[in-house]
Amino acid sequence: MSSATNSALPRAVLSRAALAAAARGAAAAGGACADLRRDAWGHGLTEVAHTVTRSGIRQILVDDEETALSLREAGIDAVASGAPDVDPSMLFGLPGAGKVPVMRLVGTVMSTKRLRPGDAVSYGYTHRAVSDTTVALVTGGYAQGIVRALGNHARAEVDGVLRPIIGRVAMDVCVVDLEGVDAAEGAEVTYFGGTGPARETLADWARITGLTVGELVAVAGMSSRREWRA
Repeated sequence: MSSATNSALPRAVLSRAALAAAARGAAAAGGACADLRRDAWGHGLTEVAHTVTRSGIRQILVDDEETALSLREAGIDAVASGAPDVDPSMLFGLPGAGKVPVMRLVGTVMSTKRLRPGDAVSYGYTHRAVSDTTVALVTGGYAQGIVRALGNHARAEVDGVLRPIIGRVAMDVCVVDLEGVDAAEGAEVTYFGGTGPARETLADWARITGLTVGELVAVAGMSSRREWRA
């Protein structure tokens, strides 16, 4: 495969509107303190702290006193101990919460390649094509939270359809079987989140890997390029 010039990092596309709506709902229900440890569960502490406090959450819990002090200097009531009463799953729209996900993890098609029956992909050849198909090399690998266990087990959204991630996940890229269709270089591939069929795929990731949804979203968010949108 000849690769395009895209960065190997996937993008964490974050919705300020979804976060603010969830925070307003939590505050209206009596929630006062939000758990923003682990860099706000990978969503980015500073932006999340400002958004949720503007939306009615009175206090935030962070990892350490130094971080809390820095935020207090910025006018945010931050503490490093105590019990939060805002459910992070509801705040960030994680699977099962019934809320719009705040984070959509997006890879980019770097290149595509035709496979014939028997052709293998990725190192170790853990997947071989059973029929003619086209596969895409996509940004995002285990260094960015696309856990190696997801290879040959999980799916990603391409043009509104979930397609299988095949072969071993590499450090910065993985391979997606387009199953008879094609995709342009530069096309988006949604790993999880959004409003399409990948909205709840983090739940599948948790089942496949044995990790929690919180662990998965935090690692992916902290290892990707963040883009906040309205």
